[in-house]
Amino acid sequence: MSRLYLLRHAKAGWALPGVRDFDRPLDASGRADAEAMGAAMKARGYIPDLTLCSSAKRARETLEGLANQTDTGKVLFLDTLYSEDAAGYLSIIRGNGGSGSLLVIGHNPMTEDLALAVSGDGDETARAMLSHGFPTSGLAVVRFGADLAKAAQGAGYLEAFLTPADL
Repeated sequence: MSRLYLLRHAKAGWALPGVRDFDRPLDASGRADAEAMGAAMKARGYIPDLTLCSSAKRARETLEGLANQTDTGKVLFLDTLYSEDAAGYLSIIRGNGGSGSLLVIGHNPMTEDLALAVSGDGDETARAMLSHGFPTSGLAVVRFGADLAKAAQGAGYLEAFLTPADL
């Protein structure tokens, strides 16, 4: 069994003139939400063996907030998590997957699209919440019967879906 944690970066401020979208920092509520999600992950035992984090500033700052509250395992920063689509995310996950747990800190719509695509079944409440959208700092917890190198569309079970409003 393996677990995939899909986390959308925390809330970022709007880009100021001359600032690239890639370089947008978290706003105050985003920093607080990232820390709260880290505490919630620790309390629920959602501890990744490996974290793949987008290189975008808001994703890196989300990781910092989580890491202030919980263990994030080994961390790899990937520019491709900023630019790839959901299929690209799945390919990245397969390439880094194993029998443990993997946290991906990425962006929407890719995070939401992937969570929906790989969750063939799941907890009814979690599925209902996910169907209403994937807010910033949202976390989908998807369990697979095999290791993540074999993760596929519809093969996962959505165990939980947490949002900052739920914490």
